[in-house]
Amino acid sequence: MPALERAPQAGHNGGLGPGAPVTSQPFTEVRFLADQVGETVRLRGWVRNARTSKTRFIELRDGSGFVQCVVGAAEADPESYELAGKLTQEAAITLTGLVQQHPKTGQPELLVKSLELIGGSQDFPITPKEHGTEFLMENRHLWLRSRRQWAILRIRHTLVKGIRDFFDSDGFTLLDAPILTPSACEGTSTLFGTEYFHEGMAFLSQSGQLYQEPGIAAFGKTYCFGPTFRAEKSKTRRHLTEFWMVEPEVAFAHLDDVMVLGERMTKFLLQRVLEGRQEELKILERDQAPLETALNTTFDRMTYTEAVDKLKTLGSDIQWGEDFGNDDETILMNATDRPLWVHRFPKVFKAFYMEPDPQDARLALGADLLAPEGYGEVIGGGERASSLQYLLDQIEHHQLNRADYEWYLDVRKYGSVPHAGFGMGLERAVAWICRLPHVRETIPYPRMMGTLRP
Repeated sequence: MPALERAPQAGHNGGLGPGAPVTSQPFTEVRFLADQVGETVRLRGWVRNARTSKTRFIELRDGSGFVQCVVGAAEADPESYELAGKLTQEAAITLTGLVQQHPKTGQPELLVKSLELIGGSQDFPITPKEHGTEFLMENRHLWLRSRRQWAILRIRHTLVKGIRDFFDSDGFTLLDAPILTPSACEGTSTLFGTEYFHEGMAFLSQSGQLYQEPGIAAFGKTYCFGPTFRAEKSKTRRHLTEFWMVEPEVAFAHLDDVMVLGERMTKFLLQRVLEGRQEELKILERDQAPLETALNTTFDRMTYTEAVDKLKTLGSDIQWGEDFGNDDETILMNATDRPLWVHRFPKVFKAFYMEPDPQDARLALGADLLAPEGYGEVIGGGERASSLQYLLDQIEHHQLNRADYEWYLDVRKYGSVPHAGFGMGLERAVAWICRLPHVRETIPYPRMMGTLRP
């Protein structure tokens, strides 16, 4: 175990690094038990499951992991043995016992000496039987306690930390973008609006990208990472109305640079998950071979025109000039075993700020990264327009209010340079890596059409 991740020792009340106790009580976390075989420890947590026979078996969850606790009449005191036979699902308890290895699995387990009830639990609504999606969503605050949700959200945590580590180590500066904005970034039809004092309407941010572009003139490479909002009336398995997105922006960068950066970041995150979340992947029964393929191979690239031709051979009725639908992305990505960059899209369905392709004025220098196994887009980005006049023409063409974008246009007035960036939707990345059928399980409290509570 790394020196900074040692288990807290009994009676140790100090320490500031990882693994140090967060209270004055000398409790051990389940994640450290493998290194404490043969020692007597104290645990605390919640009863995930309890089986009663001559010997009682308790599956304990403490947030850091799961462990089987064995309560035998010979080893436990009489009061603890009796209490173990009455425990219900999700009761909160503390236990003292000897850490030993399970004779068959080799996993640590606790031979209990004493047991104390901290908080009782009656009629916990989510039982081991199968429940419907609507019921589970209504009880999302309790559903989080399941092994499956624990595993998914731990992987999400690893991606969040990995994203920050990747950009921090690569010389990027975190530049927080506002949540309340005066204008649209990705189109006016998907805005959530609210009255903002005497200023008129304000909108929940669709993207922090417009605010990263001024930042690169100060810092060179920036990123923001936070919640974004899209009022899309869509009920597909890929859509949330509130989701998290990381958005890097780089000065003096072009379309190819975006694809290289996105591939590097994706592989960095895959490596973090494969190295650090084996237990969680096993709980999810995730086949790791596709993730290893993505990690160890070069991502494919294909122009939009080539992708349309490919889709037609696979049975899609898409026509050139149409945006990909979810079905098109699924068809395309079921036909490959690695991520795919699709680039140079018709600018008619790309954002107003995209740089046009100098070789074909119909196209924008944009790129989407599609995940394999049918998952589709996880990254979207491209090169930004650096010409002031082109942006003015685009604002007029898209019937946007120029006054809302004057601050953005200033970037092109004072030392405009080629620049590029992308946005990665965290929840879509989690869905792919965990191989989930729907994004609703990728965020603690999902917001979708018809879902505002809890």
